Amino acid sequence: MNIFDLIINDKEQVSLNDIFLDKANRQKFEQLIKEHKYIEELSQYGLPVNNKILLQGSSGCGKTMSAKAIANALGKNILILNLSNVVCSRLGETSQNIKQVFDKAGREKTVLFLDEFDQIGKARDNNDKDIGEMRRLVNTLIQLIDYYSEKALLLCATNHPEIIDTALLRRFQLQINFEMPTAEILDEYYSKLLSRFPTELQSIQRKYNISFAEAKDHTFTLVKSVLIKELEEKSTCHTSKTLNLQ
Repeated sequence: MNIFDLIINDKEQVSLNDIFLDKANRQKFEQLIKEHKYIEELSQYGLPVNNKILLQGSSGCGKTMSAKAIANALGKNILILNLSNVVCSRLGETSQNIKQVFDKAGREKTVLFLDEFDQIGKARDNNDKDIGEMRRLVNTLIQLIDYYSEKALLLCATNHPEIIDTALLRRFQLQINFEMPTAEILDEYYSKLLSRFPTELQSIQRKYNISFAEAKDHTFTLVKSVLIKELEEKSTCHTSKTLNLQ
């Protein structure tokens, strides 16, 4: 399969200021970015940089956005694995597809982002219908991660770390947890989302105990509803005036 079929073409530019992180996670990301910026200086002291990171936790809480922001901060391209095209029914081809993507990322010293990592790194157990293929895939991943270029960065994301093979989990130098945002952080997020709209569109009812993705959908749905209502009222008013003039 062509390498370009295995990668999602996503050019969205995201900065660390665009994502909402708790203090602990922000410090971890800032440390990670600094390590890669000073990789040559650190190597002089025999200090390896962390370049295999697992982002784990609730869906819609910023894992993908964080990967893009890290790539942007380092001035690196990001390769996002196209999971739907990588996984193949033909024996051994899934492993070969993933190897192609890892090789490209290593050569180009990019950020490689594997979303839904649990789908390809699932624990090897005897209950799997295709245990032979699954074992081969996990074994391939272990080798690829072990020999991944230090000057490239691997970020994997999962909502279900508990089903990932333990041998794979041990390969990650950092495992960063993404929790559901607090009410305070969500308020900051709502305010930033709404700041682009006129004042009269900003007074929406805010929902809490939800993810950033859910908050964004909620915000835009309500803003569109208010805007459409205003447009309909203006249209009705205009039609009424036209009829009166006739």
